[in-house]
This record gives sequence, structure tokens and C-alpha cells, in this order.
Amino acid sequence: MAANTLADVFDVLRRRPDVEAPNLHAWDATDRLLLETAAQLGRSGSTVAVIGDRYGALTLGASAILAPASLRVHQDLVTGERALRLNATECDTHMPGLVAAAGDGTGYVQLPLGPELLAGADTVLLQLPKTLAELEEIAAAVARHASPGVLLLAGGRVKHMSLGMNAVLERFFTTVQPQLARQKSRLVLAAGPKPSGPLRFPVVEYLAELDLQVAAHGAVFAGAKLDIGTRFLLSFLPAMKPARHAVDLGCGTGILAAMYARQFPGAAVTATDQSAAAVQSALATARANGLADRIAVLQDDALGTFPDGAADAILLNPPFHVGAGVHAGAGLKMIEAAGRVLAPGGELWTVFNRHLAYLPALERHVGPTVVQGMNPKFTVTRSTRR
Repeated sequence: MAANTLADVFDVLRRRPDVEAPNLHAWDATDRLLLETAAQLGRSGSTVAVIGDRYGALTLGASAILAPASLRVHQDLVTGERALRLNATECDTHMPGLVAAAGDGTGYVQLPLGPELLAGADTVLLQLPKTLAELEEIAAAVARHASPGVLLLAGGRVKHMSLGMNAVLERFFTTVQPQLARQKSRLVLAAGPKPSGPLRFPVVEYLAELDLQVAAHGAVFAGAKLDIGTRFLLSFLPAMKPARHAVDLGCGTGILAAMYARQFPGAAVTATDQSAAAVQSALATARANGLADRIAVLQDDALGTFPDGAADAILLNPPFHVGAGVHAGAGLKMIEAAGRVLAPGGELWTVFNRHLAYLPALERHVGPTVVQGMNPKFTVTRSTRR
């Protein structure tokens, strides 16, 4: 192995098809620390599962320096899955033979979080998630399905880590050892999985104000609660027009999809999100409220698989974070996609934080846009496809 193999892999990585910008990168110091620590601890040749790989740094880096007997990866975001495949192709072009084709028995395999991903795994590399709920769901899955001798290496940026993460891991592992920080990243090593209790996810909660059962997997924003932006947008539901096909874009737990389907019984509704956890949550929400025959779910990147003019109404509560940073790029990408997918005369209803300058983009990509309401934090707009 050449001494600079890992550096060569990282040099090839790009974020596409996700938002790209000069201050956004496809790998970080945590990726390097996880991989180098795994190598130092003698995990080469083991059965490796990777969780939370954003753009392929962990998977392709593990392939380069750990020579795993088996390499499986779970990424919640479809953009991450696609970025890994694109980056694997680039790595194979620059370093032939480094990465075999997925699924051929010698390369990586992309899988959902669960037994197929983790069965027999004795090394798990984890980029720590943003929420304790997501970490709980991951830790429970590793403790339940991985090898009894598994070593979980969980890493993150120090500024985003908390003692609560250690506490979550201690519920599922007998040994939890925080490590010294390096380059503003830190690892926590966990071993000795504890006996598994009943599965807790998806969590299902009843929202009395909506008379709605809401299901949420750990990775979904706001969990099974009603976030305040969605609450404000729902107050305009009576002003919306009935549609043949409505889309809840960036659906999360599917609250908007469920409430629209209730308000307009004749509409077919699609709940779509780039997150696998969100799509599964939206499906569970639909089922819990007797709406599964009315609501279809689809994991997709900003309506990428939808044909032009396929929807008459789109409801959008866009994210304003990319990873842990504030960035408007994801919302702008969704607005542009909505303009393409809306039929002429169709309406895009958007709620967004008042500090975000989305109005010019709504006018440019969709059509005439009217501010329907404002409160101290949010703006709601109605854009009509020209």
C-alpha cells in the first residue's frame, strides 16, 4: 500500500449530486481519524460496516487501507448513495482495482440499516449523526445485529458532540471509551453489545391539535413532533386549491402529505424526500392514519425522477442547513425542481425562514409569487406556475 493512498482517495472525492460550494467539502478530519484509528487498532481484513458516510470517504478509504473481508455501507440520503457511486467510479479511474463493483462479493454493497448491513460485522465505522434519536436507532441496530465482538468507532466534530452521545452508547454497549481529540475531531469506541430490548423505532405519537398519528425514525427532523414551520404552512391549507396530484417535497414524517390528503380526498398525494428514514416515516404515518391507499412515498433527490409538469400542487418546507452548517443551496435546488415539475397553473406553497431571500428564486423558477402570510419567524408564499 502506498503511503499516500488515503490522501489520493480524498483528493478525488466530490459532493455531486449534492450542493457544491467552495466552503463545502466531501470529507473531513473525522473521516481520516476513523480510518487511521481503525488501521492502528488492527481492524484490517475484518468485516466492516460503514454508517453515515456522506460522500464515500469512509467506504472508499476503508477499501484503500483496511482491505476488508466484506464492506457494507448505509447512507440515509440518496444524494450520499449517488455520490459514493460517482466517487467510486472516479477512484477506479485514477486508481484501477481499488474499488470493485458493488455487489460482486469483493466491493462495497449499499444496504438499509438493519440485519443485512450488520450481520457478522466486527468493525463499524460511524460518522456520528446530528441527533441523539438517530444515534439511538443506529446503536440499537449495531448491538442487536453485529458480531458479539464488534468494535464500534463513532466519530464527529468536537463542536457537535455531547456527553449525551456517550450516555446513549452506554445503554447498548458495556464499554464506551472517549478518545483524545485530533484536528477538532474526536472518536468514541464502543464494544460489548448488551442484550437487545424491544425495537423503539419508528416512534409513533398522537398530535391532538391535528388529530393525527405521526411516525418518526431517528434521523427525521423534529421527530414525531410538529415543527413550527409546518404548523404555520398548515394554517393556509383551507386556502389551497384541490389538485389531481399533490407533492409533499421534503416530506419528513409526512405530516403535510397526510393533512393535504385529508383536506382534499380526491387528490393523489406523493410524499418524497432524499432521506430513507423520512420516506419510511411518511409511509408509517400514512398507514397509521388509514391513508396508505392515498399517499405514495418515494425516496428521490429534489424530484429528479419526476417528469415535467407531473404535479398540480407542491407543498415545500425546505431545509436551510446542509450538514451542520446554514446554507440556502438545498432550498434553492428544491424550488428550481418544483418549477419544472409543476404543470402550468399549478401552485407551489412554500414556508421558509424570513431571513432567507427565496422570493427572487420563486419568481424566476416558478412564476408570480404572493406572500400569503408572515409571522416573526416565517414567511408563507404561493407561487403559480406560468
